[in-house]
Amino acid sequence: MPRILFVCMGNICRSPLAEGVFRHLAREAGLEDHFEIASAGTGDWHVGHPPDRRMRQTATRHGVSLEDQRAQVVTPAHLDTYDLILAMDAQNLRYLQAMARRPEHHQKLALFRTHDPIPGDGAVPDPYYGDADGFEEVYGIVHRTARALLQSLRDE
Repeated sequence: MPRILFVCMGNICRSPLAEGVFRHLAREAGLEDHFEIASAGTGDWHVGHPPDRRMRQTATRHGVSLEDQRAQVVTPAHLDTYDLILAMDAQNLRYLQAMARRPEHHQKLALFRTHDPIPGDGAVPDPYYGDADGFEEVYGIVHRTARALLQSLRDE
């Protein structure tokens, strides 16, 4: 069972959405039991809090629930536990790379959008300080990328 961890800064917008969307798509494909899926943040500001209200509302509009999620901070133990650790942007990837102490840890790390058919600059933009359009834009990027990731994992 592949274990996948999605990582952003505070674990209240991008990474919980990626976790929720990937879980939703895996469930639709009858594959939810084939994956262990989680998310975490590189910062500890929101530990224990649910995802941002605006992100929960955006996800709900698209039939995805984030209600059971609570923010957690990524730790070195995550690098041992998860098989694939996907960062939402280069800053978070650098944080994870600095945390990684063993070669096998580095092999697990990548930008989430390396799986995006339209990768742009490789970053999932952080919608936190923006308006509702930013949350919708992030949903579109995450949905498209999660779908491609799921297909890639199915093909392996």
